[in-house]
Amino acid sequence: MAADHDAPEQIVWQGKYLTTKKRGRWEYVGRARGIRAAAILAVEDGHVLLVEQYRVPLGKVCLELPAGLIGDDESLEGEEAEAAATRELEEETGYRAARMESCGEFFSSPGMVSESFTLMRARGLTKVGDGGGTDSEDITVHRVPLADLPQFVAQRRALGHGVDVRIAMLLAGGFIGED
Repeated sequence: MAADHDAPEQIVWQGKYLTTKKRGRWEYVGRARGIRAAAILAVEDGHVLLVEQYRVPLGKVCLELPAGLIGDDESLEGEEAEAAATRELEEETGYRAARMESCGEFFSSPGMVSESFTLMRARGLTKVGDGGGTDSEDITVHRVPLADLPQFVAQRRALGHGVDVRIAMLLAGGFIGED
């Protein structure tokens, strides 16, 4: 185990959504107030739902799975991952899921960020709106045939877009099933 394991955690700075911390020699970022995230794997009928939006930390548009924060608003305190994923999928993509299934908790950059996300699998999709996110978001929705996904991702990269690491699981053979 690393020597820093038993060092006390210190909060260096805390904002509304993020907290920077230090433990021994390690500096890292986490979510404030116990906020977590949910990412949604919406694959059905040979297609996957993806979104793209401008991400300030990257300085460019990023291709991503639909996702959102769990309990980020005071009115949503105590919100469950399933409820957040259902809400975020409809807000961002315009699709409603008949049910959500948890695929587990994952960490995207464990050497720098303590944040985890719950990967949710959306089932029974019905288009109920245009999506696009809330008033503060400008989200473009893509319904991409799985067979065309590698070319679609390559096209987005060629346009200079960022690609969220979670897209890699869609490109890995056998990770998802259509059932």
